[in-house]
Amino acid sequence: MNLKDEFIQFFKSKNHVQIPSAPLIPENDPSVLFNTAGMQPLIPYLMGKPHPEGKRLCDYQKCVRLTDLDSIGDKTHHTFFEMLGNWSLGDYFKKESIEYSFEFLTQVLHIPLEKLAVTVFAGNDEIPRDEVSASIWQSLGLSPKRIAYLGVEDNFWIAGETGPCGGDTEIFYFRSNDPVPEEFDPKDDRWVEIWNNVFMEFNKDSDGHITELPQKNVDTGMGLERVVAILEGVTDNYATSIWKDVIAKIETISNKPYEGNETSMRIIADHIRTAVFISADYAGIKPSNTDQGYILRRLIRRAIRHAKKLEIPMNSDWILDLAKVIIKEYENYYQEIKDNQEVVLEVLKNESLKFNRTLEKGLKEFTKLINHLDTKVIDKDNAFKLYDTYGFPLELTEEMAQEQGFTVDVAGFKEKFKEHQALSRTASAGKFKGGLASSGEIETKYHTATHLLNAALKVVVGPTVHQKGSNITSERMRFDFSCDHKLTDEEKRNVQELVNKWIIDDIPVTMTTMPKQEAVKSGAEAMFIEKYADIVNVYSIGDISKEICGGPHVKHTGELGKFKIIKEEASSAGVRRIKAILE
Repeated sequence: MNLKDEFIQFFKSKNHVQIPSAPLIPENDPSVLFNTAGMQPLIPYLMGKPHPEGKRLCDYQKCVRLTDLDSIGDKTHHTFFEMLGNWSLGDYFKKESIEYSFEFLTQVLHIPLEKLAVTVFAGNDEIPRDEVSASIWQSLGLSPKRIAYLGVEDNFWIAGETGPCGGDTEIFYFRSNDPVPEEFDPKDDRWVEIWNNVFMEFNKDSDGHITELPQKNVDTGMGLERVVAILEGVTDNYATSIWKDVIAKIETISNKPYEGNETSMRIIADHIRTAVFISADYAGIKPSNTDQGYILRRLIRRAIRHAKKLEIPMNSDWILDLAKVIIKEYENYYQEIKDNQEVVLEVLKNESLKFNRTLEKGLKEFTKLINHLDTKVIDKDNAFKLYDTYGFPLELTEEMAQEQGFTVDVAGFKEKFKEHQALSRTASAGKFKGGLASSGEIETKYHTATHLLNAALKVVVGPTVHQKGSNITSERMRFDFSCDHKLTDEEKRNVQELVNKWIIDDIPVTMTTMPKQEAVKSGAEAMFIEKYADIVNVYSIGDISKEICGGPHVKHTGELGKFKIIKEEASSAGVRRIKAILE
């Protein structure tokens, strides 16, 4: 039986109601392009809104994450994945939740107890150490040496700045043929997390006070692909039964074995599966140059480039044949795959034809061009034509030129880009606002302030700090950033003082347009690089900040007023959150 079916059947036997997967494209939530976790669509119910299906729920949720796009091609990363989850909304709590997880793992999946270990919340000044969860695990036969107590960064969850929150217990499996260590070390990467049970037993108010909740919730999540790999005893997720038919089809159409061609085959398999799900969503996403459509186009075109590497005939229906295998695999689980399969095939066929046509034309144009040049330099107009008309990135033109002993007028090409961007800026206004709810004068100031805060954190805390999210209203800014510790009072004071110094210095804010890859090479930061098109705006604040961003921004930092940090707290594992205002 499929793991999804086993999971749902088990929790139905425990009086849970199966709810359908939420759409891949979030409804009424412009802050994210895709649903990224099983709990994301359920936040209102975890915050107290009654669920129409009752208090015990379970599901498998479609998710897309693009933060690791460059890692696709290795053994474990995916852009699309499925999350298994079960929830208690004010019904059972720690005892039943842990017992259900233990029973499912050991009696349904037959994972031996000696291969398991757990972490629980170590507690802090306001919340006690979670001895309740630890004692439940011990009552089930888990050795105390297999229980690790970790802090807020690892074992505490809250949906936002305020609201229901609590510690969690994470379940780990020893994925190795080595003898299982008697004592669990969470830093030993042979231990792989497979399930997370979050216990929301507290409420945090706007003043930071924590009180016990009258309604206590359980929110769990288990990654399907990871657990299947464990159950089937493989370290390559693409060698599991989930991918078996897809990889076999790629081997057939390429007439090449998986071994030795793993990277391209994994990228093709992953990207076409994700493209099938995005284009099947009832939101009706089509390939385009913005938002989810841009991601869809990028995934399809990247898959095609790797198909060419495998010498798959481009005039064949390989992409449709592969999509049909994926559709067959999932149509019994997700209605939209069945309902919209013709739409999916049409999207893939049209985008494939379009890309192949422009690619072939561009190659012919390039050959004709170099045969008629009197010099060994491809000038800015021809380089830009290859980009604008035939979709050739500058890097591709440079690479092909070098092979033929030519060079490219890169500086001139950049100037052409600026002209092009000036003409098209109006059409692209308003896209990718980076967490802005609107773009009035005060929101513009707050948005610029997030750049200064990001830069100040890098100076005070360290260069490993990176933005993880932001949310801006006319009343305040909220900024999430990677950090492994709670900021000290001195760190908060230094960050605030540095931001205010830069505001007083009245530093000019400038914008430059350039190819995205060039922007990255120049050191420009971007929280979500894949959501931006190939040509980007880079905003610089003197020499202290450089970020790829959709704007809007003030002209000088002196316009911002006085910056004040109101609150600093945990957001999620390894992520801190600052709430600040401008006075």
